[in-house]
Amino acid sequence: MKLKDKRAFVTGADSGIGQAIAEIFAQEGADVAIVYHTDRDGAEETRRRVEAAGRRALVMQGDVGDSDSVRRLFDDAVHALGGLDILVNNAGVGTGGASVDEIEDAELERVLRTDLMGPLFCCRAFVKLRKQAGGGGRIVTISSVAQHLPTPESAPYGMAKAGVGSLTRSLSREVADARINVNNIAPGLIETPMTQPRLDDPAKREQSFKTIPWHRAGQPREIARLALFLASDDGDYVTGQTWTIDGGLSMQWGGA
Repeated sequence: MKLKDKRAFVTGADSGIGQAIAEIFAQEGADVAIVYHTDRDGAEETRRRVEAAGRRALVMQGDVGDSDSVRRLFDDAVHALGGLDILVNNAGVGTGGASVDEIEDAELERVLRTDLMGPLFCCRAFVKLRKQAGGGGRIVTISSVAQHLPTPESAPYGMAKAGVGSLTRSLSREVADARINVNNIAPGLIETPMTQPRLDDPAKREQSFKTIPWHRAGQPREIARLALFLASDDGDYVTGQTWTIDGGLSMQWGGA
């Protein structure tokens, strides 16, 4: 088992990519703190999958965009699991349909606090914890190919994802001496509840697949397998990197 007796903290673990990561981590020997915002039923399904793999599951509700909530979540997870070895920043929200000159302050705040400040708050708490434990640990953040590509009518989302890429690079240098690996995964179109409406619409699905050389959406477990590599000893010599997994979408952009 690649994560035998490790303890992982996974945000947005109630569905999609986060749920897949929690499940595969448990199958590889990790106990999992399952953090969700609103989907309690989804979080309980993740608990079922983690426990089916024979590992401990802790379900916790919180808001990663609120620093007080993040402190409480980490305190509760450490108390229940005895510590944390892995952080997966997966929680995120999407936006769209508003140009920069039309975006409302509330929407801008919502996206940036969840998608950018949230990972920063969680990284801050995790790094403090790992330094107190003598170092070591893994941070994996799930961003998006939007950090590389233009995002018209969704600028705050692209801004947040680009910021996460910068955070990954900067933090990796800060914590290298403590032997904490920091990496980032930038998925393309993945079949999750967030993207399901687009995939269920035949015209939108066809339009999306035309821009993807692999002509399909990715599956959450494909992202989870990459997260497993980065969270395990297999990825020990990797830090400060963004791994794009998008079926070739970002290679096609501008040439289609």
